[in-house]
Amino acid sequence: MFGSAGYPGGASGRHSVRVAARTTSGSADAPDARSGESVEPAEPAEPAVVGGRCRPRAARRAGGTSATTGGSRTTTAAPGGRNRPRQARRAGGSGAGPEDRVPESAGGNATGVNAPGGSQPLGRFLAKAAAVTAGLTAAGALFGLVRDQTIAHLFGAGHDSDAFLIAWTVPEMASTLLIEDAMALLMVPAFSQALARRAAGRAGLTRREARAQDPVRLLVGATLPRLVVLLAAVASVLVLAAPAVVAVLAPGLPDPALAVECTRLTALTVLSFGIAGYFSAALRAHRSFLSPAAIYVSYNVGIIATMVALHAVWGVRAAAAGVAVGGLLMALVQLPAFVRNVGFGTPRAKRSAPRSQRDRDRPTLIAFGVIAPVIFFAVFRQSQVLVERFLAASLPSGAISHLNYAQKVAQMPMVLSLMICTVTFPVVAQAMAGGEREKARRRVEQDLSLAALAVLMGTALVVGYAPQIIQVLFERGAFTHQDTLATASVMRVYALGLLGHCLVGALSRPFFSTARPIWFPALAMGAGLLVNVVAGAFAVGWWGTYGIAAANAAGISTTAVLLLAGLGTRIIAIQVRRVAGSIGRLGVAAVAAAALGWIAGPMIPDPMLSAALGCLLVPAMFGATGMAMHALEVTALPGQISQLTQRFRNVR
Repeated sequence: MFGSAGYPGGASGRHSVRVAARTTSGSADAPDARSGESVEPAEPAEPAVVGGRCRPRAARRAGGTSATTGGSRTTTAAPGGRNRPRQARRAGGSGAGPEDRVPESAGGNATGVNAPGGSQPLGRFLAKAAAVTAGLTAAGALFGLVRDQTIAHLFGAGHDSDAFLIAWTVPEMASTLLIEDAMALLMVPAFSQALARRAAGRAGLTRREARAQDPVRLLVGATLPRLVVLLAAVASVLVLAAPAVVAVLAPGLPDPALAVECTRLTALTVLSFGIAGYFSAALRAHRSFLSPAAIYVSYNVGIIATMVALHAVWGVRAAAAGVAVGGLLMALVQLPAFVRNVGFGTPRAKRSAPRSQRDRDRPTLIAFGVIAPVIFFAVFRQSQVLVERFLAASLPSGAISHLNYAQKVAQMPMVLSLMICTVTFPVVAQAMAGGEREKARRRVEQDLSLAALAVLMGTALVVGYAPQIIQVLFERGAFTHQDTLATASVMRVYALGLLGHCLVGALSRPFFSTARPIWFPALAMGAGLLVNVVAGAFAVGWWGTYGIAAANAAGISTTAVLLLAGLGTRIIAIQVRRVAGSIGRLGVAAVAAAALGWIAGPMIPDPMLSAALGCLLVPAMFGATGMAMHALEVTALPGQISQLTQRFRNVR
């Protein structure tokens, strides 16, 4: 910690070490090694008496050389900033500490990977951040599969699992609102704006003043306590109103008592998910991706451990209790990184800042016009699951379970394809905040191409080898071969909407990167939900679960088309026709690869061997068809992989 360095002379008898807004020889705003707080390198204080023998204590401690010219004594700084004050050297931008540091000019002050704007270019930072996110996302998906396998093995696809899945609707909705969509889309831009104001407003401030007027701390102090109180109240209401919630979610359920008990346990995730989502948004805005990427690993580990330990005593209630435990772990795994990189707003900091400064830096997040577009978008998106379970509640027992297992497996390619958008969302938000729309346009177009490439290749594998995948993953214990066939058939229909789900996730982020969210994404999502409801109500009577899955694909695809068309005219001038043509060529390659897998899959009796060979055959066919059609994403993929690998090696 450094503050005032007192020495005789001058009007006040002391000078204050001032905080520099920018430096050229080191990283700005690196975290203090002792306190974990963000500080900027200080410039040495000027001597109080020209021609005297005194010099600043900080300069004397730094070991600066003295030169006497005409009786005056000055301090000469050594190259590379060696003669900075000792406190500044402790906090300097060397990157020492558990995590590499990111300069504030890049939008943050710490990250789980190396950061841009200081020691490495943005491309290298994104490469390593994507690698960290990909590894932990894959680990989370793997533990998610183990979780679903454990549920299928212990409870099968019957009444108990249906009751739990009805209760699981609450954390699924909370996850969409508080982690994946609403919280991230609202708070990442808010923290990005606060970081930009912090970088621009620290010139000429003392350490104490910079801390007191820090827009990031003011943001945390203004929003986090209110969020915790609000979410605790909502969770309490859900616990008390669990019977009414189950009656609304599944009115045709024969015995709702078990679902009510499970819902009361899962309702606790409203609070834990909200805190976890807030931490994730703040850390990603600070370019720290390690802890946010690990949340689903901890979440699924908590569910699995609780189920294994308590299923013999509590039955399927153990799964609901595991969801509550996993939600708590999601917040705890991020708490140390949040305290170290972001910190909490303190009452002293809020009181010492001028009122005009507090009013400017404190966001009006509770204003309806700011939060409502994001909330409605997230609610409409997650309501697709509510529609599915509402329609499936009147179908024979096990229909909800078949839809759930099919959806979980089918959406894995979509989740993995969106990891690059998760990493680059703060980059887009900060480019929009800085008026760099051309940079944002290039980033969004590249993200759309890479995400579409990944999700369509995964879609081809899911469609071609659906029975083999489900059989390998779930067919054991109470999950029968008939359950495998039913789930695989539904999964193939679900896969038709994977591209739409991916595009909605990628396209919605630029809309919410502006200073004030707009209503267009919510309206587009509402139009897609309307298509889903109407088509599902019409089709469920004829095709049962297949009609529900097809309606889901139609609804989300409608939203994707509307967002793609609206982005270029409202937010970022992307080349819509070129992007659509590129996705179309990739779609043809996916159809060819899926058809080959559908034919070749049953030729090998062993499901595991068949699926393993499919992981080689489908990408090969996809790549060959893409090359033949001159799909730029496919032809450039080898070079991009080589470049990404080289960048990652350079930053390790």
